[in-house]
Amino acid sequence: MTIFLTFKTVDYTTVFACASVVDYTIHFFGIQIDLLTLICLLLFVGVVGKSSQIGLHTWLPDAMEGPTPVSALIHAATLVTAGVFFNG
Repeated sequence: MTIFLTFKTVDYTTVFACASVVDYTIHFFGIQIDLLTLICLLLFVGVVGKSSQIGLHTWLPDAMEGPTPVSALIHAATLVTAGVFFNG
């Protein structure tokens, strides 16, 4: 959402082309932070939560209690797919 509000698009080619001109500093939860740094941190936290890394993995055992096809789908959709982008 922050990417869209800043660049008015989610097309990464356009975002990367415009990123060098963005030089905003904003207040986020009482901290003054560069906008591009905030975007990167929010993307990182989103990937860590989606791929259930350390600290945000508590939801995974509850999700795996479902029937086997559902568990396999959750595993394939969250851990394997998100993990590829996180570790790449």
